[in-house]
Amino acid sequence: MPVAVIISFVVVFALVLLAVSVAMKFFEAKRKQQVSDMLQTAAGDANVTVSTLLKEVEPERSTGLKGLLAPFEFSRRAQSEIRQAGLDWSSSRLLGAMALMAVPGLGVGALAPVLLNGPVTALVLGLIFAALPYLYVRRKRSKRLDKLEEQFPEALDFLARSMRAGHAFTISMEMLGEELADPLGQEFRTLFNEQNLGAPLDMALRNFADRVPLLDARFFTSSVLLQKQTGGNLAEILSRLAYVIRERFRLKGQVKAASAHGRLTASILTILPVATMVGLLMVAPGYLQSMAADPDGKWMIGGAIGAQILGNFFIKKIINIKV
Repeated sequence: MPVAVIISFVVVFALVLLAVSVAMKFFEAKRKQQVSDMLQTAAGDANVTVSTLLKEVEPERSTGLKGLLAPFEFSRRAQSEIRQAGLDWSSSRLLGAMALMAVPGLGVGALAPVLLNGPVTALVLGLIFAALPYLYVRRKRSKRLDKLEEQFPEALDFLARSMRAGHAFTISMEMLGEELADPLGQEFRTLFNEQNLGAPLDMALRNFADRVPLLDARFFTSSVLLQKQTGGNLAEILSRLAYVIRERFRLKGQVKAASAHGRLTASILTILPVATMVGLLMVAPGYLQSMAADPDGKWMIGGAIGAQILGNFFIKKIINIKV
């Protein structure tokens, strides 16, 4: 076995052990820190993330593998995306999963060196396998945000009707959290519990906007805070906002229908080369094997994969129209 592959395995195993040790070290520290965060939040300390009232969030101390990635702020972004995805993971757990997934990628690359040589193939496949847990988190986050956006007009109408019936805004939020289905119901329960435990309403709303990074959520928090400062009919404001959100959904549906041809083209252009490769492997197995064994053929395979990824990226950018 090449020396580079052995070194790669040793490095990956060291990273895995380091990630596990860091996670175990901070596990107990998070529990002790939770009570302190709750007290500071209730006192109105703006430097504390109020979401720690109901969910444990890692301390900001960076050591070990997190320390190495601290300049890239990966840990902070990953923790935020995990929270927005509705998962109970920590950034250390995500890093540990990525390190563990890199091991089979390195092994497959060492056994099947289809790109240039064994170390290069092992490195590329190791990076691809390591990215799978992060891509899973991103996928969960995207699906959850879509569900939150779909539920938002209904939630605003519920708040408006409740306030017209004579209930206070905080009582309406409590009723909404109990009646509305998750995930948005969970976020409104968190919002009510934060301000009920003593956090100022403006701080609780800002943390709600951080947990739900949607344009609709920013509109909602801005409307409530503006009405709190200047006065006005909040029920009417929320009803108008619900109408605007529904109209934007209608426009997004029209845009999605207009861009359906581009999405179909992107899918076909992505699947066609892979299907062609599988067909050639079944019909003429030696055709691609001889190409992979040739040095120039390996460069061509690598270039084809890179061009495929790059083309798919640009097609996604073209058909992804923001509304």
